[in-house]
Amino acid sequence: MKAMLMLQSFLDLLRIDLLIGLGSLRAIHTLARREVGASTFGGVRPDIQAICHAMDLACVLYPKPVLCLQRSAATAVLLRRHGWTAEMVIGAELVPFRSHAWVEINGEVVNDKPYMREIYRVMERGRAD
Repeated sequence: MKAMLMLQSFLDLLRIDLLIGLGSLRAIHTLARREVGASTFGGVRPDIQAICHAMDLACVLYPKPVLCLQRSAATAVLLRRHGWTAEMVIGAELVPFRSHAWVEINGEVVNDKPYMREIYRVMERGRAD
């Protein structure tokens, strides 16, 4: 299961990277908001930590630097594919201006430091419509 999660993570990073290269932020936004799936491995749904760990490993092995938008969009897609109601969140700090993206499930940050909302003002949540 670990190898398959890492492969899925790597492929999701690649897909998001291609969309970024095409300048298709709308497509990334849509992809990260897709309906929750229910993929399992032999009837077992991977837990959140296993999915986030697989994404971390895929980021290390990815041939280019992976920035927060790519990582968070890919993580949200992978979590949602496996049945978790993940939301990609984009926040900004106004002075000095900087932005950041992370993933939350039920209001808890799952792929970054837990205090992201204390640092960044939430600008967008990737909830499914």
